[in-house]
Amino acid sequence: MADSKVNPSFITTHPLFGLCTEDAMQQTDIVSAEVSAPSEPKPSKKGLAFWLVILSLCLIAFTSSLDGSIIAIALPEISTALSSGDQYVLVANCFLLAQTVVQPTFAQLCDIFGRRWPMIITVMIFALGSGIAGGAKSTTTMIAGRTVQGLGSGGIMLMVELIVCDLVPLKERGTYLGIVLSTAALGAIAGPVVGGAIAQRDWRWCFYINLPICALVLPVLIFNLRIRHHKISWSQLITRVDWIGNIVFIGSMTAILVALFYGGTLYPWSSWRIITPLVIGAVGWAVFHVYESRCSNPCVPPRIFKHRTTSAALYMMFTTSLALQLVCFFWPLYFLAVRGTSLMRTGVYFMPFMFILIPGSAVAGILCSKTGQYRWLHGLGFVLTTLGPGLNLLLTATTPKATWAIFQIVDALGRACILSTTLPAVLAPLTEEDVATATGMYSFLRSFGFVWGITIPSIIFNNRFDRMSWKILDDAVRAALQGGRAYQLSTGVFLKTLPLDTQAQVFEVYLDALKSVWLAAVAFGASGLVAVGVEKHVPLRTYLDTDYGLDTGNKADSSGQAVEKGA
Repeated sequence: MADSKVNPSFITTHPLFGLCTEDAMQQTDIVSAEVSAPSEPKPSKKGLAFWLVILSLCLIAFTSSLDGSIIAIALPEISTALSSGDQYVLVANCFLLAQTVVQPTFAQLCDIFGRRWPMIITVMIFALGSGIAGGAKSTTTMIAGRTVQGLGSGGIMLMVELIVCDLVPLKERGTYLGIVLSTAALGAIAGPVVGGAIAQRDWRWCFYINLPICALVLPVLIFNLRIRHHKISWSQLITRVDWIGNIVFIGSMTAILVALFYGGTLYPWSSWRIITPLVIGAVGWAVFHVYESRCSNPCVPPRIFKHRTTSAALYMMFTTSLALQLVCFFWPLYFLAVRGTSLMRTGVYFMPFMFILIPGSAVAGILCSKTGQYRWLHGLGFVLTTLGPGLNLLLTATTPKATWAIFQIVDALGRACILSTTLPAVLAPLTEEDVATATGMYSFLRSFGFVWGITIPSIIFNNRFDRMSWKILDDAVRAALQGGRAYQLSTGVFLKTLPLDTQAQVFEVYLDALKSVWLAAVAFGASGLVAVGVEKHVPLRTYLDTDYGLDTGNKADSSGQAVEKGA
């Protein structure tokens, strides 16, 4: 937002104008849109450069997501080859840690340096990390490589969405976000399958596979991703970056995530080694927000949380990511532990969910773009994502295939309605000046939700399993499964070697523990419905008013509005 004009959406978000009503603001918004937009523009034609950029974003999003999930199956082979011992936990989690904590920092840097070079550099960082991890001959080198990969991946996942926002008006973003995020979801789904296939031959290619894709994407980005930005001097860089805020934020999030990664695995949750970083991280996070409210150039401006639609949509993204991770981890557990299926067949049985989620997200994005409405999609989505896990409470060891497939489809349809339509809702009340910051917070909360989506249900499952394990009459079997080992032993031959009567007892305890997890998913879905009630519809802009659009050689008009003719 230029200093010379005041955007009405800024009035409601700025503390000095806190008494303005949202109804008045919306009326002012409409008037302002009529004044600031020359006329209702027709959808611009998309040139070759535009489609090449979109294709490259799809490719790199797919690769980044693939790498994030490929480790799940390949980790045992990697740990054995490198003699990792209990450091396997850090090998698995350093990627997600690095990916999560840097996103608000990258968002601020994108506002300073533009989008082009940060995107190119993050792809190069990701490729470098892939090469280091692929060539690792020790656990330390592997951890270093995975950390570098995570830094690159965090920047990639943020900037993929940010660049889409720069290329098309707000009303069209749902369509293209749906396309790009669907390819990212496809990578996350394919990761375990690809990882298992490659690990059987040579686990190093789990990382080397990223290099040719990065080599293909980089030239496209270098020659076609020419995003406009304001050039600044190095002296301005020193004053515009929120150095203190970024350091406090990264340190706080690192402390919290390290505690979440190690809690219940290497150390019990009651250990001082877990409680101490959790407390330090929570206090640091609170200090960060206090500091941001007083900082002249905050990396997370408090004004982005002032509008109830933005705040509600950010919460929707967090809780959706959390519940999605929960579903993706515990549906397979049902098949493995209760139905006794193999790893490969479990993947097949989970396909109804994935095959609906991916195209459904793209369709929801298109509907959002065509209608300009997102609130009804959110409402429908959270109704279905509350109903889906609720139906899972009916699961038994003999539930027919058609029944559990329908349960998966109901849940997947709900999540598809939400995934590609929350970012337009986050950005609708904000000025284009805040797109990078808000997208950074959106990406961070999505990754943060994935972390909690493993931690919270695991705690619930393990506690409930231990509490109900009295139903297992064999003392040795009961002891073997308690203390958080029930999830680990669900995939091995342990359960299959038990006597039939003991198996029945174990299956009953698994079902009881899973019901607690499904109830947690129901609660998160219901909280999302509350957020939909808080959310208010704000019209999606049909014109592109940004300083960071695709540079096609056109000049901005005299009013300063960017007119995209070829983007």
